[in-house]
Amino acid sequence: WRLVKIATTKAQRKLFFNLRSMKTDSSTLTTGEVAEMARVLGVKPEEVREMETRFSGGDVALELGPEEDDDGRVAPIAYLADANAEPTAVLEARGRDRLQSEGLESALESLDERSRAIIRRRWLADDESATLQELASEYGVSAERIRQIEAKALQKMKGALAAYV
Repeated sequence: WRLVKIATTKAQRKLFFNLRSMKTDSSTLTTGEVAEMARVLGVKPEEVREMETRFSGGDVALELGPEEDDDGRVAPIAYLADANAEPTAVLEARGRDRLQSEGLESALESLDERSRAIIRRRWLADDESATLQELASEYGVSAERIRQIEAKALQKMKGALAAYV
């Protein structure tokens, strides 16, 4: 299986298969043989030379086999671009970091003290998040009221975060 196709168009595929059947050995074609094949196939000699070059080119493995790892060679895959270094990915990561730090702090600051405490305890706790029931008993209201306060606070934070997106 090849990663890159040798012949992509219909004419190239036809030339590839005819060239393969007409070629008797693996040696390079002479100028006379190229001209004769081009005449028989009805194509330009340059097309025959190009297809022969594609045909004779060997495959290159992207990764080294286990027996090749120890001799200090570098696999061709190591030269491929790193997706994390791509400019758009870097910019997206910066934006995400900015949103997570500045945006979250700004959104929390837009809340009243009780809502901020509820959000911090429910969503931003490092150890264990508080349940609705725990917060309800702490504030002396029902668990449903805590859920309502939380939903309203999250909606307000969503609006505040829209400026950072």
